[in-house]
Amino acid sequence: MHKMLFHLPARLETERLVLRPYQAGDGEVYYHLCQNNKKHLLPFEAGNPALAVNTLDDAEILVREYAADWAARNIFFMGAWEKATQALVAQVVVMVINWNLPEFAVGYFVDKDHQGKGFITEGVKAALRFSFECLKAQRVRLECNEINVRSSRVAERCGFVREGFLRQTHSHVRRADGSFSGDYLYGMLRAEYETLYGSLSAEA
Repeated sequence: MHKMLFHLPARLETERLVLRPYQAGDGEVYYHLCQNNKKHLLPFEAGNPALAVNTLDDAEILVREYAADWAARNIFFMGAWEKATQALVAQVVVMVINWNLPEFAVGYFVDKDHQGKGFITEGVKAALRFSFECLKAQRVRLECNEINVRSSRVAERCGFVREGFLRQTHSHVRRADGSFSGDYLYGMLRAEYETLYGSLSAEA
């Protein structure tokens, strides 16, 4: 099926979160998320677009670009709002690796004031549902730095299989012995998803 023919949900819900694509007007809340997490995003998220947000206009432009990319099926950025407080507590992204397989990758970060609450695990499980059920993924990958233990634990809690280790990929993140750190590569296949999660329907 052509990517433009997929029906995509307006939102995804977990027990505690609502995940949805960004839209015009989200700039102010996104600005505050970015400003609160610039130090938190380094060193593992050095390429995250949130790091380039310095003004309210920067944030509004970026969320509108995210919305345009969602509509074009180029990349799928989602904000994760806590139901109880309506606070934007995390961001989850589904990246296109290969539409022909199809294969996608999941990325994320949580607001530093909301770490350790399991929000990212919920968000990644929602992203898996979105990828396999809405985008008809054959496989989904997740990469994280070997030193980022929290991220590795998220991958493993969600049922990803560690498929490989890319050695010495980061000069700016050093191991205890001073050597460059590497990345763990995780993957999940459609059959593995169905075994773990069954057939879950994304809410429209």
